[in-house]
Amino acid sequence: MSNVRGVLFDKDGTLFDFYRTWGPVTEAAALAVAQGDPARAEIILTGSGKDPETGRYRPGSPIASGSNQEIAQLWADLLGRHDEAGEIYRQMEGMFLDRQRQGAVPVLDLPAFFGRLRDRGLKLGVATMDSELGAVTALDRYEARACLDFICGFDTGHGVKPGGGMVQAFARQMGIAAADVTVVGDSPHDIEMARAGGAGRAIGVLTGVSPREALLDYGADIVIDSIADLEAIL
Repeated sequence: MSNVRGVLFDKDGTLFDFYRTWGPVTEAAALAVAQGDPARAEIILTGSGKDPETGRYRPGSPIASGSNQEIAQLWADLLGRHDEAGEIYRQMEGMFLDRQRQGAVPVLDLPAFFGRLRDRGLKLGVATMDSELGAVTALDRYEARACLDFICGFDTGHGVKPGGGMVQAFARQMGIAAADVTVVGDSPHDIEMARAGGAGRAIGVLTGVSPREALLDYGADIVIDSIADLEAIL
């Protein structure tokens, strides 16, 4: 992988442990949106990707890979509140931002990790289906934003996953070829984004929603346990 000049990371499930960060607040948000009715909360959670037997989220499901706006619209539809998606989004987004200010759980010491990669001369970016504000909020909590050259959310203007716009924007802004970008993510959508954007490598990690087999089936070049193993293979 000697041609790597930039690394584009997914956020949730990659830089931050997915279930430890998002499990409790997603359940709380569903209950709030369901106006305190546990049965209705469970309906919208299972309808958007939660496996009722395991409590985990299906890889590629809206709740695991969709934007907050997509989840809000789906929850509104599942509750028969089709015209209230905007209100539901604002309610969810407020809860999610609070979680990222107070309790996002990083996989490792992000500033130290990013610093070592930057010492190699690598350009670093984050591409997430969270909002750009959500990404900045989580990264600021751990003083990691200044280590990055590029931060992109679903609302930044470079398209959404699994399209390749985020990869192409990162390469363009960094002045490097897309083929010299390595994408690292926990979801099939991350692997598909890498391919759609012309990235040279797609690396899967197991700190999110997807098992190794699912990431390999979608075309990951390699799957590692977490980003803690990334430096050894770059």
